[in-house]
Amino acid sequence: MLKNLAIRSFGQKLSAITPRATKLLINGQLVNSSSGETLATYNPATEEKICDVQKACQQDVENAVQAARNAFENGSWRRISAYERSRYINKLADLIEQNLDELIILESMDNGKPVSMARALDFGGVLNTFRYYAGIADKIHGSTIPITGRYNCYTRQEPVGVCASIIPWNFPALMLAWKLAPALAAGCTVVLKPAEQTPLTALRIGELILEAGLPEGVVNIVVGDGPSVGRQLAQHHLVDKVAFTGSTEVGYEIMRSSHVNNLKRITLELGGKSPVIINEDADIDNAVAITQFSTFGNSGQSCVAGQRVFVHEKIYDEFLKRAVQACQSQKVGDPLDVDTEYGPVIDNEQFTKIMKHIETAQKEGGKLLTGGKRIGNKGFFIEPALFADLNDDMTIVKEEVFGPVQQVLKFKTLDEAIQRANNTNYGLGAGIISQDCDVINKFIDNVKAGSIYANCYDANDASTPFGGFKDSGIGRELGERGISQYLETKTVIMKKKLK
Repeated sequence: MLKNLAIRSFGQKLSAITPRATKLLINGQLVNSSSGETLATYNPATEEKICDVQKACQQDVENAVQAARNAFENGSWRRISAYERSRYINKLADLIEQNLDELIILESMDNGKPVSMARALDFGGVLNTFRYYAGIADKIHGSTIPITGRYNCYTRQEPVGVCASIIPWNFPALMLAWKLAPALAAGCTVVLKPAEQTPLTALRIGELILEAGLPEGVVNIVVGDGPSVGRQLAQHHLVDKVAFTGSTEVGYEIMRSSHVNNLKRITLELGGKSPVIINEDADIDNAVAITQFSTFGNSGQSCVAGQRVFVHEKIYDEFLKRAVQACQSQKVGDPLDVDTEYGPVIDNEQFTKIMKHIETAQKEGGKLLTGGKRIGNKGFFIEPALFADLNDDMTIVKEEVFGPVQQVLKFKTLDEAIQRANNTNYGLGAGIISQDCDVINKFIDNVKAGSIYANCYDANDASTPFGGFKDSGIGRELGERGISQYLETKTVIMKKKLK
């Protein structure tokens, strides 16, 4: 399924490479950690160490934030024309495209993502995002406002300042682009922290940032864990904005602790438990294909994964039969093989959590129709799992699994399905599969989620706002709404000169 989305073929199998970028990027320089510490990164498909990268310490984070602050206050970035910023961003996109094969292999090695998916979805999105925001940079403007009295009034849109961008391990390069591109287009400076599990593409893009000629201090990249580097960034008094993608639990912690010394602007893109409703008039094969992608894409490691699949009772049994066949036909294997449809989960910690969810679901009475077992003895591979005979009170239906586990539930009426779809603290995405426009529109009107997908799933674009309701986040990324999160509105009122 996913291999057909590839832009072009590599051939049958790619070879691993030795990463060239392992240093931190601080103030326009590639540097070693001040502490001399390094951090190992591992290939989840083989469990073998890829390389050691520099691990930022407290002093490195301080240096990076100071560099970003100096670049914002005293540098040229926010003062040059928006057209010039656009040229820099486009230059970076061009360099990413020129080095695409290397970046895709690094992403696959570091994350376990199949190369076909990395090329088509991840890096297709990376390039689209940088180029979209390069195009929007010189279209940021305020407005004039007629007010009472002899005054001229207008607004200005100005960059918010220094941004701490904290990105997850499930879409490393794509989330870098989602945060870095709008910040740069707005005229902000950035300290970016990639996930410690997957730093390689961020560090290589850091080298390309230097090659693109961005002024020193505009982008800084520090590697380390969340409790140390992430927390220091989120709490730093010289940081004006925090943009975070990750778990809801960490999102709560950022909200509680980031305002110690200054009130920060916050964007959070957090967890989900997204429902997909399959109406009785749905084409079953199409519904199976859509929900295979919504559940198992990226090995199920997606915040917007549509894994709570509600199927109308009239087609429930037939859907299960075909869905089991689809699960069993998926090719799980080496991420560097272009025919692989999905690879391993990220590490042993995540593997253990997923297997615990599968075990708990069986103990609570869920029926595992297929999959759910470890594949092989090396690598964190899990067979695509499908559960039936579930109820809404079971742990696996309520909690985010973040793995390749589909939960299929039966419903009788659309009103019932909508009520159950909303019965969660999350609200990131939701899907409806039906040929009836009235059914689709009723679903759109009543389901509480930031993105609704009708007869498709996760079909996002650089121009479409993305974010969640409820505990799935605050603010939006992508589109015009995305860049607004990096801007402050300044109102100017000037008295007219008397005649």
